[in-house]
Amino acid sequence: MTISDDGQRERRIDGPDAAHRRPDGLDDETVEALGDLSAALEVVEQARGFLYGFHRLTGKADLALGEAVEKLRAAGHAEMADGLERDLVGRNVIEGRWTFQIVEDYDDGYYAAFRESEKYIRDALAAGRRHLFEAEMKEARRTTGRRHHEALPRESVDGAGPATEESGPA
Repeated sequence: MTISDDGQRERRIDGPDAAHRRPDGLDDETVEALGDLSAALEVVEQARGFLYGFHRLTGKADLALGEAVEKLRAAGHAEMADGLERDLVGRNVIEGRWTFQIVEDYDDGYYAAFRESEKYIRDALAAGRRHLFEAEMKEARRTTGRRHHEALPRESVDGAGPATEESGPA
């Protein structure tokens, strides 16, 4: 036990904070299913990152192509430069679309629907709590009482001190 600034007794937490403890009555199978759903969302997040990478690289390639066209023209290869400029510079990567349009369609369609569905199910089954499966895995794998195996950060985010049951999640 410790004494808080206002003189109240506080009990240190040695386990997940309230945001990462399963609600009463939530069974193992549901926690595992929510873990799989969360893992699937993480894959979608990674795919989205690759899509943004594709977007950025394609844009950089188009700009580099424009520079190459100018250098070809300056080197006396105007006909070749004109052909590249006419056929490739600014070309759609998919029928009628540049990569920003692909990214926007992905974000507004599949990505948004996936995130909304995951949140709806997490809210309905686990009171909105995230990463319950991982939090329980951490508890099962860490060495209680061992430095660098703490359940929570030693200091709260605002620097006020260790997380406590009464002060809520750090």
